[in-house]
Amino acid sequence: MSRTTRLSRVEEVLAELDYPVVRADAADELSDVTLELADGEVNLGEIVSETSSDSFESAEELESDLNNALPREAVGEPYQSEGEG
Repeated sequence: MSRTTRLSRVEEVLAELDYPVVRADAADELSDVTLELADGEVNLGEIVSETSSDSFESAEELESDLNNALPREAVGEPYQSEGEG
């Protein structure tokens, strides 16, 4: 069953994993999740497989690495704040 989540809610999906978890297992478990970004969508498992850590001790650690693996445009236009205007 495939799932979809927004980047702003990805922590809820990551919290479903059992930690600690190795990168390959996390990528496999998240391969059915489509992550909606500001500029499109990506497969969450594929992005997790591209992170720099071999394993994760917590959802927070995985989310941090995930944010570093995403392109800058994933969260919107650079230097723009949703709070302005």
